[in-house]
Order: sequence, then structure tokens, then C-alpha cells
Amino acid sequence: MTQDTLFQPLQLGALTLPNRIVMPPMTRSRASQPGDEANELMAAYYAQRASAGLIVSEGTNIAPLGKGYAWTPGVHTPAQVAGWRKVTDAVHAAGGRIFAQLWHVGRLSHTSLLGGQQPVSSSPLQAKGVNVFIAGDDGSTPGFVQASEPRALSVAEIAEVVEQYRAAARNALAAGFDGVELHGANGYLVNQFIDSNANTRTDAYGGSLENRLRFLGEVAQALIAAMGDASRVGIRLAPLTTQNGCVDDDPETTYLAAAKLLGELGVGYIHIAEADWDDAPLMPLEFKWKLREVYSGVLIYAGKYTAERAREALAAGWADLIAFGRPFVANPDLPERLRTGAPLAQHDRATLFGGGAAGLTDYPALAAA
Repeated sequence: MTQDTLFQPLQLGALTLPNRIVMPPMTRSRASQPGDEANELMAAYYAQRASAGLIVSEGTNIAPLGKGYAWTPGVHTPAQVAGWRKVTDAVHAAGGRIFAQLWHVGRLSHTSLLGGQQPVSSSPLQAKGVNVFIAGDDGSTPGFVQASEPRALSVAEIAEVVEQYRAAARNALAAGFDGVELHGANGYLVNQFIDSNANTRTDAYGGSLENRLRFLGEVAQALIAAMGDASRVGIRLAPLTTQNGCVDDDPETTYLAAAKLLGELGVGYIHIAEADWDDAPLMPLEFKWKLREVYSGVLIYAGKYTAERAREALAAGWADLIAFGRPFVANPDLPERLRTGAPLAQHDRATLFGGGAAGLTDYPALAAA
């Protein structure tokens, strides 16, 4: 048994993860059009990275109104399910494990992405100053535009969205995924209910902390029921960040309560997204230990971790898995590079979103490099 904390196995429900390295969700905008379908190119990309202990797919739209960026994949049509089956088959053939990240962007969208419809949210509050990635008037020239003004979901529509999440989880199972991760972070729909300054509702889904967490709880329960096993459900949260205009008046209290709720529901893991921009403050260690106290499941942390910081976090015990985002873009064999201390290749920012194989599947493994 290796003594390297990054390479100790971990049991996640029925899954045995061979290492503690996670490839987190990263939007790459290369789904086939029309139809927003995963494809062979995406299958090759994920299979190249199957040595990760766990892969979480890029955000995949649960419904047409859940889409917020051009050329992102969905999981709500039979063709989309078939496209994702190509991906999961390739990952499993390469010895990997993969969860589908289920995504509804809420207000972080544009009418051009929604067939002219208005985006939906917890409240009719526009994410001012937040831009979204669209395909342009010709459908092929990308650009960024201000997110459109949303309308508030009715209580009946909230129930419909919960059912869309349930259906998406069933579709993920049919597509061969090992589990699902709910995107509850980064200012997207779930976050728009949780954070106090993004939620002005006065009904059962707004106001008190209990009410603002209601949607999160209902979606989590729907996913657990659809998967038939709570350990096959993960939740991504961004407790102390203010991305895409979502701000909470008391984030520590709010997100400790959210983690406690998810622990009571028995979800397999919580995936904590820390601030990852260059001069971002580190999440206080005291808060990480408080999360560990209220939630006994698996904790994943993501946010500019180096191999050294990752090993320290795992050894301390407040983290169980560490996600490496950008390093996985240019290093398909990242676990081996971390194991041996080999240098890491740098990604090309110009090829992150949209395009073809360039900047997606053409980064060589260390031996080839």
C-alpha cells in the first residue's frame, strides 16, 4: 500500500476510487449541433483522462431552459443520452469512473440560447455585469453578451424543474454514468435560491434560511430517488464565493446548514468549489473543519490545488478527494505526473471553449511529450 496520500484508494458507495484525484466539471462547448449531443470527440477526451480517481463531466443541461452557454451538452433527449453513452463506454473501457454533472443555469442565460424565451430564476433579478457565451447571429461565431433579465419561477414551475432533475438523473443512469453531481454552485439556479441577495421570494422558497434551502433539498431527494442510492449523488457548492452575482449575507451559517441538510439526506459527497482566481483569498481552515463536523460523507475540494497542497489537505483530514481543474486540460495523464513529480504542461486559453480536437484531445501524455 502506497503511503502517498494522493494515491490511497477511497470507497464511494459501491465504487472503489484508486486514487484521491478528481477531474472536476469543466465546460468545453464541443457538443454536436443541432441537438447539443455528446460525441466521439468528447468520448476520446474523457477516456484520455480515465486515470483520475473520479471524473465529473462538464455541466450537462437538464432541460432546454437550463442552457446558458453555446454548444454545451444536454441529457434530456434520447439522442443526448445516446451521445453520453459513447462517453461512459469509452471511460469505462479505459478503466475509469464518471459522474454526470446536472446543470440548470437559471438566470445566467440569454434569450438567443432559449429559442427567444426568457430565462427563469428564483426571483426576477438580472445578473447585471455577468456575460454568457453565445453562438452569435450566424450560429457559429462565438461571443459574450450580458445575461438576459429573468422571470421568477412559480411554485408549480419549481415542482416541474425538480421533476426535470429527476428525469435527468434517470437519463444519466441510462447513459451509463456511475452517478450524478448536482451543480449547486457558481451562481446557477440552485445557488439563486440559496443565497439571500439572489432570492426575494416571500413564499415557501424564500425568506428564511430553511425556505431558501428547500429547493436544494427537494432536488437532492429527487436525485437520490432516481439513482436508487444516495452514495451515487454528489452536490457541488461554492460556500464563500460570490460568482456570477450570487451573494449571501451570512455565507458560513447558510452553507453549514446546507451541508448539514445534505448529510441528513445521505448524499455521497459534497464538492466544494473554492475561489480560484489569481489573487483569491484562501478559504479559512476553520470553516473547512466546521464542514467536516456537520457532514460525515466524502468531501471534495477544488481551487488551484498543487500536489503539495493536496497532500497536506488529505493528510490533515478535512478533505477526502482533491479536484484539479485546469491541469487536467493539458495533462491527460495528470495522476502519473503528480505521482512522479513530472512537469505539468500549460493549456492554451484560446482553445478552451468551442472548436474541435485542437486544445481538447491533442495534448500528449508525458511519454509522448
